[in-house]
Amino acid sequence: MVRKLVLLAIVATVVGLAIFWFVTIPGTVPASALGAYQANIDNGRAMFYAGGCASCHATPGQDDKLQLGGGLALHSPFGTFHAPNISPDPKAGIGSWTEQHFVNAMLKGTSPGGSHYFPAFPYTSYRMMTLADVRDLFAYMKTLPAVQTASRAHDVPFPFNVRRSLGGWKMLFFHDEPFKPDPTKSEQWNRGAYLVNGPGHCVECHSPRNFIGGIKAGQHFAGGPNPEGKGWVPNITQARLKDWSEADFESLLESGMTPEGDSVGSNMAPVVRNTSQLSPEDRAAMAVYLKSLAPVEGPKRPETK
Repeated sequence: MVRKLVLLAIVATVVGLAIFWFVTIPGTVPASALGAYQANIDNGRAMFYAGGCASCHATPGQDDKLQLGGGLALHSPFGTFHAPNISPDPKAGIGSWTEQHFVNAMLKGTSPGGSHYFPAFPYTSYRMMTLADVRDLFAYMKTLPAVQTASRAHDVPFPFNVRRSLGGWKMLFFHDEPFKPDPTKSEQWNRGAYLVNGPGHCVECHSPRNFIGGIKAGQHFAGGPNPEGKGWVPNITQARLKDWSEADFESLLESGMTPEGDSVGSNMAPVVRNTSQLSPEDRAAMAVYLKSLAPVEGPKRPETK
């Protein structure tokens, strides 16, 4: 009897591991989806700035933000992630990547080697981008300077460094769907929603997270502790910014100035450096969407002593 129970336990374990291995296979976009395409470099540039690529991937301290040698340290409760070199250098960067490699990274969170990327790379938002925008972005990035700086390995301890386990995390928090326009809203609102939620990935910083790093349901844009462990990211819904007008949001995205006459700092300063490069039409669309966010009460900010 005991032998049968042990055997059943072994079989159940093997079957369970096999199921886990199957359901956590990293997703990919088939090559058949990438037919002939004439890239729009200007649109790729817009996606580059909307996505804030330089904010993480430009080497800290350098003046030329288009040299994407990486090196920025992103601290988290799960370890320290180091932004990699994503310049066109064929050895240190992504110069040897195919378009399919890039699309898989952006839309599926899957590396060229077929492993899961850590969600410190915000593919959980980038997956909303259209295939055309991702292809345009890749084409634009290939025009940037090649940087030979080698990427630093992440400092992530066990068990968080087990990449396969990220497949389980993705099942919970990675919704593999593109952006879907709301037919009841205006074209401008939908453009803003796309930019904010897709390439802009604003929700990634401006939302509280649970103990395994997923955004808390119903708390999008409600603010919370800085994911890097220091400071507080503000609530940007109408619960806190109800007195802001669309023009106020638009002004902040262009100049970094708030209606009170203050200027943004900390992690928001690089964001504004990017959004200031967008067209006035795109900034206006983002402002329309941000002003429309329903009020959501987020975590209470601790009192400072």
